[in-house]
Amino acid sequence: MKFIKPAKKKLIIFFSACAAILSIAYIRLISVFPNQLTLFENQEYIYKFKSPLLVNLVNFKSDNNDILIFDSEDIKINNDDYKDTKNKVMFKASKLGRTSLSLKLLGLIPLKTMYVDVVPYKEVVACGNTVGVKIKVDGILVIGLSDVETPDGRRLIPARDSGLKPGDLIVEVNNNKVDTAYDLMNEVENSMGENIWVKYKRGNSYNNTKVTPVKSAEDNKYRVGMWVRDSTAGIGTLTFYDPVTKGFGALGHGITDIDTGAIMPVQRGELVESNILTVKKGTKGNPGELKGVLIEDSGVLGTIVKNSHYGIYGTLNDAALDKFPNVKYPIALRNDIKVGPATILANIDGKKVEEYSIEIEKVSRKSANGLKGMVIRVTDDRLLEATGGIVQGMSGSPILQDGKLVGAVTHVLVNDPARGYGILIEWMIKNMTDANLQNVEMANAS
Repeated sequence: MKFIKPAKKKLIIFFSACAAILSIAYIRLISVFPNQLTLFENQEYIYKFKSPLLVNLVNFKSDNNDILIFDSEDIKINNDDYKDTKNKVMFKASKLGRTSLSLKLLGLIPLKTMYVDVVPYKEVVACGNTVGVKIKVDGILVIGLSDVETPDGRRLIPARDSGLKPGDLIVEVNNNKVDTAYDLMNEVENSMGENIWVKYKRGNSYNNTKVTPVKSAEDNKYRVGMWVRDSTAGIGTLTFYDPVTKGFGALGHGITDIDTGAIMPVQRGELVESNILTVKKGTKGNPGELKGVLIEDSGVLGTIVKNSHYGIYGTLNDAALDKFPNVKYPIALRNDIKVGPATILANIDGKKVEEYSIEIEKVSRKSANGLKGMVIRVTDDRLLEATGGIVQGMSGSPILQDGKLVGAVTHVLVNDPARGYGILIEWMIKNMTDANLQNVEMANAS
């Protein structure tokens, strides 16, 4: 039997301890610091470590020292929890822009890169009003395939045979732009059974394929065997608008096709008034719903220019501003939101917006959890009695905490309608900014 010499044994113990410490540091830093952080201009960010050892082991370096200032005397610590402690890292957002922050162990071993966005402080008007949403799809969405019975008794699906699938977006037929299902039907019928070339979008790529229409025994017209949709309409909740730019954000999640689940790209869209007539109460396993009507004869409230995974965005018309509240709230960033009491603004009867109490049960610190940045629970007996909690149509209801707009309701938990998810408002503000830029580009192009 061999024995390890005491000196060698001590070295093994030493290096094992070092490896354990480094592993703990790595795991903690990977989990604690998000991949992306948003700060207001002149805002300070302070993180208190449980051990001063980690502070000494980890090196923070920005690729732009004008945007972030580290451990400067300019950083004022107003929170008593952070005063007189050396277990902290501090930096201040001194300039608008984006920078990457590298975290390295001992200044050598890369741990992760955190992107920091510095944005201007903003106040917006929180709404909570239900609105009618009308969207014209930018193209023609394939929602299903079906067979065509030919006069000789065969059952064919030309669209499937050409490679088309539900979720594909048809944009051209024979080099002609198609805007409506009627346009597509005309191109197919006029082909007289000859091949047609279809340009379509799948994901982020455009493709071309050849489709051969066949004559249907049912009506003696040419068909390609697919179901399509070119528009949609429904009711959702307006979350906020910017009183300076009139840009708005609503729903907190995208409008998807009911058959394919695909996000519906917007060619043009409108907000109109709505009126809630009744509520289908939510129960375990059966989501509830706000039921109402779109009031189209009262005029258009605004224009929709963007439908994204994080909501719909656009610009309100001047005449529409009087129809919504005019109470401004500062927006909260992720680090401002805490577990505890909050409220939502919701419109569950007619056009009346009321404030209801909720509890924020969890706040995600991971930047990837956009639509599920918060877990919330309805605690207001009035809302629980009327709706059972969160119901379809309430998506976009503003979430308020400590006098700030912190997010919007996005989803209900099917097996517990009193609970659901919320999106962080910083995600919606970023998408609204992008939509405003898109609107300017469209205006300049026209």
